[in-house]
Amino acid sequence: MEPVTLTTDRLVLRTVGPHDTRAVYDAAQDPGIQRWTTVPSPYLPEHASGFTEQLVPDGWAEGSMFTFGVFLTRGELAGMLSLTMRSLGVAEVGFWAAKEHRGQGYVTEATLTACRWIFTEVGVDRVEWRAEVGNHASRAVAERAGFTIEGTLRSAINNKGVRRDCWVGSLLPSDLGLPSTAPYLPARAE
Repeated sequence: MEPVTLTTDRLVLRTVGPHDTRAVYDAAQDPGIQRWTTVPSPYLPEHASGFTEQLVPDGWAEGSMFTFGVFLTRGELAGMLSLTMRSLGVAEVGFWAAKEHRGQGYVTEATLTACRWIFTEVGVDRVEWRAEVGNHASRAVAERAGFTIEGTLRSAINNKGVRRDCWVGSLLPSDLGLPSTAPYLPARAE
């Protein structure tokens, strides 16, 4: 798939490339990003260049991972968001916010924009969110974006060689007033 650009009144969501490597590297120096995400730690220049020059374009080309840099309309990197295909009709969202842009609602806005796109243009019927238990900032973004928190999975995340418990939640097209590609029959309480 060719990369797409999505816009809101405040944001431009677009793929990142070699010209963004320095901004990605600088943002990923934040200890919070290194602690709560699976980016390497320490985060080296070659990690940033591998991400912008290989991982991101390969993900788009293969249709396996759709990564967007979250940019303010004036061009500054505010965060990163990826939608990774996990199974037929299911994607997982992952994101981080640059330290100086946290608390502005940018990542929530980007998450909703990207989820609307993947529901309507890619045919996904479920977006999952996972975060290590204790990552309250990530959970707050997911909840503000309308995800239903479904529970805790034991030993479900491997972060830098350590298995950790994680929270899991989901967003369905119907949560955003959108149709699904397949009928959904929720379980009934017995």
